Amino acid sequence: MGGGSWATAIAKIILTQAESINWYMRRDDRIEEFKRLGHNPAYLTSVRFDIRRINFSSDINKVVKESDTLIFVTPSPYLKSHLKKLKTKLKDKFIVTAIKGIVPDENLIVSDYFHQMYDVPEENIAVLAGPCHAEEVALERLSYLTVGCKDIEKAKMFAKQLAGHYIKTSVNPDVAGIEYASVLKNVYAIAAGICSGLKYGDNFQAVLVSNALQEMNRFLNTVHPLERCTNDSAYLGDLLVTSYSNFSRNRVFGTMIGKGYSVKSAQIEMEMIAEGYYGTKCIKELNKHLHVNMPIVDAVYNILYERISPMIEIKLLTDSFR
Repeated sequence: MGGGSWATAIAKIILTQAESINWYMRRDDRIEEFKRLGHNPAYLTSVRFDIRRINFSSDINKVVKESDTLIFVTPSPYLKSHLKKLKTKLKDKFIVTAIKGIVPDENLIVSDYFHQMYDVPEENIAVLAGPCHAEEVALERLSYLTVGCKDIEKAKMFAKQLAGHYIKTSVNPDVAGIEYASVLKNVYAIAAGICSGLKYGDNFQAVLVSNALQEMNRFLNTVHPLERCTNDSAYLGDLLVTSYSNFSRNRVFGTMIGKGYSVKSAQIEMEMIAEGYYGTKCIKELNKHLHVNMPIVDAVYNILYERISPMIEIKLLTDSFR
């Protein structure tokens, strides 16, 4: 469900084992071009597909009706508008969310949104996480994915569908923790980008990321207390790759802000969604009730939404680090 780079990468992974897939894309013109070219015309254009193994449709109800497992890969700000067209029930489906964001307005992680709004049982909801950039999947570089699900047997079954010569998989019952970590690492990657744009060096970036992990720990232990190891790749690994990689759109977005771009001009130039922009506001609003000490999230929020100078805000942040 979705037509961007991450959706395209997941389709590539799934088709290494599945005979065929159903693929929902919003735009008919994009579908027709995909069929004609044999690849996604807008994202990961180097990845070739056997079009005979893909059943494309812009009708979300048709795709949902004909599928047992639904993998949602739409940007979080647009999820609600896609689902508004839905007349088919979801509660008997196995839902996988590969969306690394929070549903705006409700301020719900996507798994909670499906559970509360569509009555999908928690054991039928999985999340896909880990340090896995779509661009590296396209190049078939070794990558690691974690499937989070309260029903570990279902997680293992889905993980088996993903595993291959360049994809290693693991499972984890910490659905909410993985999702919140996926949201937070995008915010921290924006912070890393801002610092890069301001010409802070590698020494400071290391301190920033170590403080980000501590901040993530504090938040996860408050919002979803659980025995977890945030050194695992689904947490720390994803934080590192999103903060450091040139493939990270959140880092790129932050770098542009650090260099002096306005939020709007950076968004226009990127032509892609930086989930961390929306995630920053959602986490800030959630934290009004949780009162976790989150200086990095606060700094990014002040820069993006309060238009405080990145130079001033990051200088204040550096004074709070150890």
